[in-house]
Amino acid sequence: MQPQEKPSLYDRLGGVYSIATVVNDFIDQIMIDPRLNANPQVDEAHHRVPPAGFKYLVTEMVCWATGGPQKYTGKSMAESHKDLKITGGEWEAFLDDFQQTLDKFKVPAEEQAELKTIVNSTRSDIVVDSPLGAGAKP
Repeated sequence: MQPQEKPSLYDRLGGVYSIATVVNDFIDQIMIDPRLNANPQVDEAHHRVPPAGFKYLVTEMVCWATGGPQKYTGKSMAESHKDLKITGGEWEAFLDDFQQTLDKFKVPAEEQAELKTIVNSTRSDIVVDSPLGAGAKP
């Protein structure tokens, strides 16, 4: 008897409707986070990009990255963040907002860990390198 294959992270998260619900809440949170909006480039981007479109693309990306059938059609993380000058401290604030959202929706620990691995894989494309090198604290 073959062991059953583990369902994809996408399926374990509940598919597109559950993912879209969590993304909706998360984007609402980061759009108003004063720790992120203290960066003038981020604040300007948050007012330039319509939240509905941003939520759509993030939902598409999360679905794709977790094994869903969706294809991500947005810009690369490097391209979409290149002019925002996001610092390590701002990245940590973003991760804090992410954690709060995951906890609010009671995402299980195993799935949280997998999601954090995906998110952290984008850090080097988003955060401006510190002159002290990778891993330096702001």
